Amino acid sequence: MTRYAVTANPARSASARGSYLRVSYKNSRETAQAVNGWNLQKAKKYLDQVLEHERVIPFRRFNGSIGRTAQGKEFGVTKGRWPTKSVQFIQGLLKNAEANADAKGLDTSKLVISHIQVNQAPNVRRRTFRAHGRINAYQSSPSHIEVIVTEEDENVEKAKDDKKVRLNSRQKGRLTSQKRLTAA
Repeated sequence: MTRYAVTANPARSASARGSYLRVSYKNSRETAQAVNGWNLQKAKKYLDQVLEHERVIPFRRFNGSIGRTAQGKEFGVTKGRWPTKSVQFIQGLLKNAEANADAKGLDTSKLVISHIQVNQAPNVRRRTFRAHGRINAYQSSPSHIEVIVTEEDENVEKAKDDKKVRLNSRQKGRLTSQKRLTAA
């Protein structure tokens, strides 16, 4: 079994990971951050909408030379893209994590993406041939992606507090003097 960046309760969570994936690191990082902390069903629906260009992936960190789009207003940014390949890889990992959770007997409707992380993998080095006998580097930036989904805890309402308010002597005196003034 491989190590993940965080430890989660194994009884209430499931995980999936991909190593040396031939997908852009920067695009994958932005796609992962867009769905981090979301409900699994909501995240899957959102990623489908991104593939159909109905919603956008906001680019916050790696946003140099990124075009602007009005769809970014939803997230409070102007720059965004629809990185198809990154979305498809992350959708595959989410589907894998959901299947792993189902195999563990977790309720898939309550799953939340508690951890999603993208790391850079070593560059794949190739070369391209240029005019006049020159050669240039032609590298790709693959990624390691890991996802942990956790079953969401049910919200328990706080019990009503029936404690009496404790007042110091100054507060008691002020309260009794106010009662006298209102009674008169």
